[in-house]
Amino acid sequence: MKLWVHHLNIASANQPAMHDFYRNVLGMGDLEGRDEKRLGRDKYAGACTYLTDDNFEFHIAQKDDNLGFAMGQYVNPVAKGHLAFRTDDLEAFKRKLEENGVPYSDFGIWGMTGWTQIFFHDPAGNVIEVHQLLDEQQAAE
Repeated sequence: MKLWVHHLNIASANQPAMHDFYRNVLGMGDLEGRDEKRLGRDKYAGACTYLTDDNFEFHIAQKDDNLGFAMGQYVNPVAKGHLAFRTDDLEAFKRKLEENGVPYSDFGIWGMTGWTQIFFHDPAGNVIEVHQLLDEQQAAE
C-alpha cells in the first residue's frame, strides 16, 4: 500500500478572501476542472475553490460546522479543514486504522467524482483524509 500527500483543505468563514490570498499573495494557480467533479452539494452547498502550485493542491472551502451532522458522520472535514493523503489501497489503510484503534468516518463516494474517502482525527484532533481513486479514474488522474 502506498500513501502520499495530495491536498490541504483550508476551511474558512471568509472563503473568497482565503482564495484571493492563496491565489494573489502566494501565487497559486486555479486548478481547472476540479469543481465540475464535485459531489454532495445537497448536504454541503458551501463555496469551494481549487488551487495548485503544479505539485500540490489547495482546496479552499466554506466552513460548515454542521456537515458531520448532515452526513451522519462523526468527523466533519470542513469545520476546520484537513490534510489529505491519496492511497492505492483504501481497504488496507482502513484495516491499519482498525488495528491501531483509530475510529474513522467512511464518506464513500461523496466529495469528488471518482474518489472514495475516509476521515479521521490525529492525536491532536486534526482531521486527516485518505482517499483512493476508483479504477476507472486512475488512468485519467
